[in-house]
Amino acid sequence: MRFHLSAPAALTMATLLAACARHAAPPPSASAAPPPVVAMVPAPLPAGARPGMTVPLRLADGSYPTPNRALSAAGAIWHLRSALNVAALACRGAQEASIIARYNALLAARKAELASAQATLQSEYRAGGGDWQDRFDDQMTRLYNFFAQDLARDAFCAGAADTLDTIATVPAATLPAFAAERLAALERPFTDFFAAYDRWRAGQLVPATVAAADATPAPGPAAGTAG
Repeated sequence: MRFHLSAPAALTMATLLAACARHAAPPPSASAAPPPVVAMVPAPLPAGARPGMTVPLRLADGSYPTPNRALSAAGAIWHLRSALNVAALACRGAQEASIIARYNALLAARKAELASAQATLQSEYRAGGGDWQDRFDDQMTRLYNFFAQDLARDAFCAGAADTLDTIATVPAATLPAFAAERLAALERPFTDFFAAYDRWRAGQLVPATVAAADATPAPGPAAGTAG
């Protein structure tokens, strides 16, 4: 049996359905994730570090000792050459061939200036009396060992590549200032690592962006941890 709605009844039914649709609850929407917050968390162990490793002690001014302190103009040039020599020997990967080629080009283009810097620096050691050659050789060993550390190799190699890109166009008169500036930049990845390790060892809190649900600081290194 079929039922037929009259026109008025059909109109009434349509009106009721439309009203129900208007007053129906909206479909549930996905709850928005809480925004990230900045919390103080223990400093992380730096990449490449290991608990118990030795880093230099800070000096009274808060800096770290390096072989590049209190250098003369000749010393800055010769130390920079030594740092770039380490890069040519130690840097690998895509930039290896370029660093080696540019380092060899530097030795040829700046041969006279480098020889003069070496002779002047050695005369400074000679003026100190005693076995100056032994002191000079010891300092060069410390210098090479400092830049050969693998704990900041990538950043050091990137800095060396940039230095080799620009040194060819540096005028002779400004080479000492350039060398001093680039030495500071080349040793910064190492001193930054020392500082990061000291922060971790001390359990120092540092700001970090974390999810709201994870804003509670994680425990730092246990008291008495070797390092």
